[in-house]
Amino acid sequence: MKFIETLKNVWKIEELRNRIIVTLGLLLVYRFGAQIVLPGIDAAQLENLQSGTENGIMGLLNAFTGGAFANASVFALGIMPYISASIVVQLMGIAIPYLQKLQKEGASGQKKITQITRWLTIAICLVQAPGYLASLSTMFGIPESAFLLGQGGVFYFSSIVILVTGTVFAMWLGEKITDKGIGNGISLLIMVGIIANMPKSFLQNAVSRIETGNNVMMILFELVIWMAIILGCVMLVMAVRKIAVQYARRSATGGYEKNVFGGARQFIPLKLNASGVMPIIFAQAIMFVPGLIGSSSFLEGTETGQWMQANFSDIFGLWYNMLFAFLIIVFTYFYTAITVPTNKMADDLKRSGGFIPGIRPGSETSEYLDKIMSQITLPGSIFLALIAVFPAFIVKLLNVQSGWALFFGGTSLLILVGVAIDTMQQVNSYLLNRHYDGLMKTGKNRKAVA
Repeated sequence: MKFIETLKNVWKIEELRNRIIVTLGLLLVYRFGAQIVLPGIDAAQLENLQSGTENGIMGLLNAFTGGAFANASVFALGIMPYISASIVVQLMGIAIPYLQKLQKEGASGQKKITQITRWLTIAICLVQAPGYLASLSTMFGIPESAFLLGQGGVFYFSSIVILVTGTVFAMWLGEKITDKGIGNGISLLIMVGIIANMPKSFLQNAVSRIETGNNVMMILFELVIWMAIILGCVMLVMAVRKIAVQYARRSATGGYEKNVFGGARQFIPLKLNASGVMPIIFAQAIMFVPGLIGSSSFLEGTETGQWMQANFSDIFGLWYNMLFAFLIIVFTYFYTAITVPTNKMADDLKRSGGFIPGIRPGSETSEYLDKIMSQITLPGSIFLALIAVFPAFIVKLLNVQSGWALFFGGTSLLILVGVAIDTMQQVNSYLLNRHYDGLMKTGKNRKAVA
């Protein structure tokens, strides 16, 4: 088979083989750490924590940490504080001149930005760790007997240090996978955490179907829908709008020839979804606010407050998903506007002697690219919103269990698809450089050139 032959080619390349082994080894270390319970907590008495993180927003957070959140693990905070710090630094780069200067300094500036992100990650952990420890008894109802050393200052201090260290160590693992492995280290850690919960969620849903008298055909029907959603996610991640670009051909004297249309023609690929999963992450963070407002002292006990708490605490509810979809569309436009530098693209194109046929270089090119981005962002944002709220449709229409429904769309599935495609492209580049057929296309193997 073609796939088997490609795997053999992957194993033939020593550098790629070593990188894959290193990646798998570091991922195994991360998964092992997710099972180590914090010192001073009885792992046998965490049933309330595990049951409280099976559904809803807590279930989503637990999925991102690969079950470490529900295990009260040393990796309970996961890699999410680092992701939050990266987002904050990226947004601050729009308004803070110092960060803008670092972004223009190349590798040295990026090194300083990475260091700032690391320190901000530690600061975020120092805020989240005490909140997580306090929620174990107040929110999830873990009994006092589960805390073998009590909940005094010694327990809090040691546990906070361990949780912060766990996140820093996970961050280090991700960076090592990027440097010594096959790349996308942080993304791979999140992806592995999500995949770790997939078999359990699928089996729970399948057992529930069988126990309620549904036949196997219903399970197969769900898998067909799941594969169709994956195909839609792949299309969303890969879809681009190609803008034709013409490059003037230089003459032997160093000037441009008059017949500029004799130059090379290339394309600028503008992604349909240039913002990735960031709008969903932003919107997910905002969706905590309505429930908090409803439970505030100002609205607590009122009819409005009770309505807000009831409708915005159910992630599969109608009002929750309507607001969720609207926020995703808004944040998609916002994040695309700040991450796609059409002005810089136009300037770089002008400096390299390129132009879009029929459009003058400079400001007109920038305006044209901005117009095209606005046009393709609308369908991209709507498609992204539909994928994000699709788990709610699955729960309401097919009565799928909530844990398995989260894999029918939303952040989890988009991360899985996006990271899988990026990883395949990394491996693909190694294969093509060694004159083998890549993973992304079919065809005959090319023989190595001596």
